[in-house]
Amino acid sequence: MSGPQMSDRCDLVDRARAFACRAHRGQTRKGAGRAPYIVHLEEVARLVAEFGGDEVAIAAAWLHDTVEDCPEVTPEVIAARFGTEVAAVVAELTDDKSLPRAERKRLQRVHAPRRSARAALVKAADKISNVRAIATSPPVGWDTARRADYVDWASAVVAALPPLPEGVRAAFDDAVRMARASLAK
Repeated sequence: MSGPQMSDRCDLVDRARAFACRAHRGQTRKGAGRAPYIVHLEEVARLVAEFGGDEVAIAAAWLHDTVEDCPEVTPEVIAARFGTEVAAVVAELTDDKSLPRAERKRLQRVHAPRRSARAALVKAADKISNVRAIATSPPVGWDTARRADYVDWASAVVAALPPLPEGVRAAFDDAVRMARASLAK
């Protein structure tokens, strides 16, 4: 593909990245290093691209936490700026923050089998990134049991997802092995 169509597609991802950077400005990861939150989004988007995600999936990877974590961002804002396809994927990935954390986590497992291919890929990439963080920069205040519970829960979510592109589950399994090894230390 070349010409205006390719430019439009690259523009979608560039616009999503820029929007996410602005929306998450000042937010940090939960680890002791307090890395800028955008580092997580960049990793998720990179993984989605590496595993063959199209521009809609990559844009959604950049935006997947904006509605949950940025009060000024609504599903309508995502749709207006990035189109209905991107908005639909982001909606699939957005937890209802009015529910208790335990219920949100339960619903992620329940809804996992019905995720679209794009949302499943972004969800798996998100879990790879988060499980890697458990190993390399665990959230401050999370004891070994809580980190192990997170890895178990993430494993259940990823196991329930519909078929994923080749290599995704192996990458997740590698992240789990790394996390479990860090928990054993």
